[in-house]
Amino acid sequence: MKTLYVTDLDGTLLNTKDRISEYSKKVINELIKEGMHFTYATARSLISAAVVAEGLSPQIPVIVYNGAFILDATTREVMASSGFNVEEKLFIKKLLHHYQVSPLVYAFIEGIERVSWIPKHENEGIRYYLNNRRGDKRFREVGQVEALYEGEVFYFTCIGEREELLPIYEALKDHPHYNCLFHQELYREEYWCEILPKKATKANAIKQLKELFQYDRVIAFGDAMNDIPMFEIADECYAVANAVPELRELATDVIESNEEDGVAKWLMHHFS
Repeated sequence: MKTLYVTDLDGTLLNTKDRISEYSKKVINELIKEGMHFTYATARSLISAAVVAEGLSPQIPVIVYNGAFILDATTREVMASSGFNVEEKLFIKKLLHHYQVSPLVYAFIEGIERVSWIPKHENEGIRYYLNNRRGDKRFREVGQVEALYEGEVFYFTCIGEREELLPIYEALKDHPHYNCLFHQELYREEYWCEILPKKATKANAIKQLKELFQYDRVIAFGDAMNDIPMFEIADECYAVANAVPELRELATDVIESNEEDGVAKWLMHHFS
């Protein structure tokens, strides 16, 4: 049977230093050469994912921005995408203004990918995020709220305290037009509330890849709440030992942690 192997990055394939170990890269690349159909599905952008996944050689498209985009990992050609229409964007703008939350806004402006934010509204979590992405040409400082929402918006990220962001999640979690993710940042105290179009999920993107390349089965690996939809549509799903309890409960089995190269070791022993 033709099988697609798909893994999350942060907390799953990446270790606590936000890198893929040389052992994992060697094992996975060798298995790809032997014919394994392997890719990753991440909340990161392709640019950010490409940095942390440097040296990994997936031969099929990758899933980024939690499923908002399916991209060719080499050419960066967009194969599928999801974005907000004008009314959906305006609704989020009003909702965030009501709760006095200033987001990072991901959009294409004049055909160029940009991440806009208002510096005077930065908090510690936003500063940490920006400091870890110094030199990223996508980032765009703006001074006014109107400029923040320019362009073809496809993703909102709100970073802050749990109590501050929870009302936004509660307002959107069952909304028919939005996919809202709420979780604590990996290895940090602050929380993230991420807002995407309803169709933008890792699960939907995997379904598209499955149909496009005619895979019979999907085997998935993950660690966090945003991996739940991916686990629900997989034929087999494996949670690393450091995964959240909710994901471990859904898993076919629990494998070794991200620090112990759990994904690579499982693949080495089970791919044939």
